[in-house]
Amino acid sequence: MIHRDGNCTSLWQDHTGIYKSDRDVADHHYDVIVIGGGITGISTALLLQEAGKKCLVLEARNLCFGTTGGTTAHLNTLLDTPYTTISKNFGEENAALVARATKEAIELINTNCKRYLIDCDFMEADAFLFAQDEKQERELEDIRKASEAAGLDVRYTTGIPVPIPFTKAMQAKGQAKFNPTLYVHGLARVFEELGGAIVQECPVQAIEKNDRMEVITIKGRFSAVDIVYATHIPPGINLLHLRCAPWRSYAMAVTLENDQYPEDLAYDMHDPYNYYRTQVVDGQKYLVAGGMDHKTGHEEETGRCFRELESIVRQHFPVREVCYRWSSQYFEPADGLPYIGHLPGEQEHIFVATGYSGNGMVYSSVAALLLRQLILQEPSPYTELFDPNRIKPVAGFTNFIKHNADVVKQFAEKFLPAENIPGLSALAPGEGKVVKYEDQKLAVYKSESGEVHAIHPVCTHMRCDVKWNSAERSWDCPCHGARYDVDGNVLTGPADRALEKVGVSTLATEQGRH
Repeated sequence: MIHRDGNCTSLWQDHTGIYKSDRDVADHHYDVIVIGGGITGISTALLLQEAGKKCLVLEARNLCFGTTGGTTAHLNTLLDTPYTTISKNFGEENAALVARATKEAIELINTNCKRYLIDCDFMEADAFLFAQDEKQERELEDIRKASEAAGLDVRYTTGIPVPIPFTKAMQAKGQAKFNPTLYVHGLARVFEELGGAIVQECPVQAIEKNDRMEVITIKGRFSAVDIVYATHIPPGINLLHLRCAPWRSYAMAVTLENDQYPEDLAYDMHDPYNYYRTQVVDGQKYLVAGGMDHKTGHEEETGRCFRELESIVRQHFPVREVCYRWSSQYFEPADGLPYIGHLPGEQEHIFVATGYSGNGMVYSSVAALLLRQLILQEPSPYTELFDPNRIKPVAGFTNFIKHNADVVKQFAEKFLPAENIPGLSALAPGEGKVVKYEDQKLAVYKSESGEVHAIHPVCTHMRCDVKWNSAERSWDCPCHGARYDVDGNVLTGPADRALEKVGVSTLATEQGRH
């Protein structure tokens, strides 16, 4: 089983072994270094290696450790940000470009599966978006018109693939689904066969800009002409952290009593919406359902999200067993489109891909195709559309202000007195809390065996206080989405340094004095 950035086990990670490289990495000089071993990083590295570039992938943990191992793996041109919004913010011509780019991304995944014989259960499917009241029907009609204008093959339909009441529904052709971890491992194997190099368990510590880009890691120094951050969100402090809001989404895989599994993709129109599909893994069918999204660190009891999602699934499906529950993170861009291209504030040889919203599986291949063109200095119709340096004073401005006003609020709350807890004995096994301890705050977790883990709760990224995530047993930053394990080690960027750990013995001694 692969490791992932959470306490819960996803369907994908439980059925995928750790990727083992066939090559020893002796060379330290490359054309391109890709930082991040998820679907974006491996897809980009393979395309560049195919084009004749000498590439290295550096992964801090194991391949698919992040969101790739926790996605629900929908491949869609019918996007989370509807074409009504994209057309309003960017114009109809650019909305058509988005539809074209995502269609090309799905075609790339399909081509890779066929060309390299990657057995990841890739299947073409239709997507169904359904309304359940008059207000949603009006919204659905607007989405249908905008989607059709953008070039999608959409139509109204009298049936949907899930047993959920609806009043009106739209069907979109040209969608797909797959097993993301098997796909990435298949790409990685081909990448190495073509001469590419992968180093896992290799966190990047710093980048120095000399004649070439110098990447400093715990396993030595590596140099390259170009660097690609495929880390979901770039580390450190950058303008993109103010343009991307971190969100968490919840998923579960269940088996059904009646074996009536939907073959296509289905989405309701609630906000946040719920979504459904089927996946076969090792011969077993699973209904995969997702939803209950919220901003990272803004849900006090994350276990409630799993309970409510399960309640919705059981309301409509005859569930035999809930086999897997997990959550994952995505970053919502301020204006609805991802940021792919040159990293803002850096020189031309540093690239980034982030802000995928809930469509990371398809935008990862959009990013790979565009980054390949940028690095090879080839023309692309998508360069300006996805440019991370784009400045749009109208599109997304309200979301931009809302997110960053909330960040200011979190900074202010840092100086407020924390909840007054009588003592560490009040913590239940498996519980974590930020407590007031003398004149400082401590983030304290008590394991099931009673062992106490204590850290300083100030995020190392931009100094917000972290919040406890009971579902994944992690400390999550509500400002820019950094996440840490119970010992303060980084699970998810943009933080690149661990939280300061407080010795448990010292804490216990001090506790005994009061």
